[in-house]
Amino acid sequence: QVQLVESGGGLVQAGGSLRLSCAVSGSIFSINVVGWYRQAPGKERELVARITIGGSTDYADSVKGRFAISRGNGKNWVYLQMNSLKPEDTAVYYCNIVRWPNDYYWGQGTQVTVSS
Repeated sequence: QVQLVESGGGLVQAGGSLRLSCAVSGSIFSINVVGWYRQAPGKERELVARITIGGSTDYADSVKGRFAISRGNGKNWVYLQMNSLKPEDTAVYYCNIVRWPNDYYWGQGTQVTVSS
């Protein structure tokens, strides 16, 4: 099993920044992709950004140019730097790992609230 714990969420004014971190532990092998998803009230969970073990990145159109995903060291496997935050970025943000062949693991989520 893989355990993921997100941190760094909170309340911020529009235009502000936050940095999310994801600590990973457990059976950390054959991991192909690490990423961030979010789910706003009444909406489906959506991809925000992901990064492959090879370093390739993928972003939702709505966050391109504002958010940056990066791999970490040690316990924190992945970060999400969020700049120029907008009220529509308000959601619960989830860390995700895809382990070979296609096993998905999720954290418990961290709330991000952007006030206007």
